[in-house]
Amino acid sequence: MKITLKDGSIKEYSEAKSIIDIAKDISEGLARVACAGEINGQLVDLRTVVDEDCELSIITATDEKALSVIRHTTSHILAQAVKNLYPNAKITIGPAIEDGFYYDFDAEPFSREDLDKLEAEMKKIIKEGHEITRFTLPREEAIKFMEEKGEPFKVELIKDLPEDSEISFYDQGGFVDLCAGPHLMSTKGVKAFKLISSSMAYWRGDSNKARLQRIYGTAFNKKEELAAHLEKLEDAKRRDHNKLGREMKLFTTVDVIGQGLPLFTPKGTKMIMKLQRWMEDLEDKEWGYVRTRTPLMAKSDLYKISGHWDHYMDGMFILNKDDEDKETMALRPMTCPFQYYVYMNEQRSYRDLPYRMSETSTLFRNEDSGEMHGLTRVRQFTITEGHIVLTPQQAEEELTRCVELANYVMKTLGVSEDVTYRLSKWDPNNKTKYLGDEEYWNSTQQYLRDVMIRNNINFTEADDEAAFYGPKIDIQAKNVYGKEDTMVTIQLDCASAEKFGMYYIDEKGEKASPWIIHRTSMGCYERTLAWLIEHYAGKFPTWMCPEQVRILPISEKYEAYAEEVRKALAKADVDVTVDNRSEKIGFKIREARLAKLPYMLVVGQQEEADRTVSVRSRFAGDEGIKPLDTFIAEITEEIKNKAIREEVTEEK
Repeated sequence: MKITLKDGSIKEYSEAKSIIDIAKDISEGLARVACAGEINGQLVDLRTVVDEDCELSIITATDEKALSVIRHTTSHILAQAVKNLYPNAKITIGPAIEDGFYYDFDAEPFSREDLDKLEAEMKKIIKEGHEITRFTLPREEAIKFMEEKGEPFKVELIKDLPEDSEISFYDQGGFVDLCAGPHLMSTKGVKAFKLISSSMAYWRGDSNKARLQRIYGTAFNKKEELAAHLEKLEDAKRRDHNKLGREMKLFTTVDVIGQGLPLFTPKGTKMIMKLQRWMEDLEDKEWGYVRTRTPLMAKSDLYKISGHWDHYMDGMFILNKDDEDKETMALRPMTCPFQYYVYMNEQRSYRDLPYRMSETSTLFRNEDSGEMHGLTRVRQFTITEGHIVLTPQQAEEELTRCVELANYVMKTLGVSEDVTYRLSKWDPNNKTKYLGDEEYWNSTQQYLRDVMIRNNINFTEADDEAAFYGPKIDIQAKNVYGKEDTMVTIQLDCASAEKFGMYYIDEKGEKASPWIIHRTSMGCYERTLAWLIEHYAGKFPTWMCPEQVRILPISEKYEAYAEEVRKALAKADVDVTVDNRSEKIGFKIREARLAKLPYMLVVGQQEEADRTVSVRSRFAGDEGIKPLDTFIAEITEEIKNKAIREEVTEEK
């Protein structure tokens, strides 16, 4: 047989050989650093026997692809450690994931102290250098094998495998786990790892099934790489909006109010108000939208017409469902059917189209408790929601405008480099979840695909991410921990108008069914605020800040002048406060820095005499003494232009 190696060279063998033996034949040095093999593009064990012509790559520890093998092996070492220290724990699954691995256990919750004990036990297992061997069993024997070990979750997994599946196990020092692999040859191959955290999870992600304990960890080939990753995680913790937003007193949550229902403090409220006023003026004055205001709830009849009652009921808050004497109502999870009736309030012709409606919409979605996190996933949120009713001929231009508006907003916010684009499609294997037939979905998906291609947008595609009525262009961003969320969405809907009896009078004087674009321009204000907190680590551009300037009088003798300065800035629409506490000026400056304020103005005898201010900024440190009028002109220009100043010097 002929083995074509990565460099194009060919090795010929007269008999079957394992990949590790082929590596040894090439060089002993290569065999020592090998982690896995890749046969015709598929990652496999070094134990895999090659018995026919193929293309083969030997994956070494320095190869990015080796990380998944190292991490998967480490997850098994974790499972062995858990069984050693907590014999009654039941094992489930432990995959490698982006940046690490996890393993789920049916066990009592794990504390940080428990994780430290497990790390010590894992180091012991690694030091012992157990050889990792693979074996297979027939289906019935495999089931019996795991039943005898008292592992019901593994038994369930085996029973769910296809009848003709090869059922493989890995043994390391007597600990055996059901697994398809690949794995390292020995536990000694794990060089650097860390258990990060633990949390609750559901078996197979189903909240109706067993509650499990998930341990997250990571592993790298070198200790230096692990140290760099851990520092990155520490930075993520510092930026985590759920922590930082509370420390900065932007929002809070209260148990008696409920999960996913954040309370915004005056500071957080002011930030959202600034974003909202900007977006409403931008859409209405510059992008041709009309503004609507519609109810927060409606009768079930509305949602039955739209299809939400059949396709989205589990995600809705429903009122009076079991009370025959009252109308069944539901809080709105979206605004589209409400705005359809605004459109239908008058007869429209093709000359009125496109008809662009926008609304600052408060929506309600019955998210699972396990899905909610900080401001990124909540049960009540407010969104820059809009719907464009248009002729099919106008769709490409309007979709392009929607993308351009979203890009302009993200660029102004300073986050445009953070995003990726995704074409969110239906799942042809789950047709009951979606309206329309295969032809409808293929044509609408291709329409959005062509729009992105013509606009030179790089994008990925994902099945089963569409709205039930149409495909979407989703603009995605990752939080500090790498989890991806949809920030802006643009959806093409060619089906809803007919369901609602929407029409326009075309050039021939006949009724025609319009298309509809569902879109956001910024998305959800709560999620956007979380994004901004993490992106800027709380050091927002001046225009966004709830407190833009803090005036620091050196002593109470200069409080009157400080108040004059405050009034002058407030008159110029600058958000300004005065720190009149009887504290030393150094303490006040440190406090202002910790609050991440853009500007502080120190005023004393000289400033009062000269009608000036001593400016200290987050961007350039000590900016010197400036005439008050000059500073007001500079900061108002910065706010007006929504400038994003770089921090060019360290604060001292």
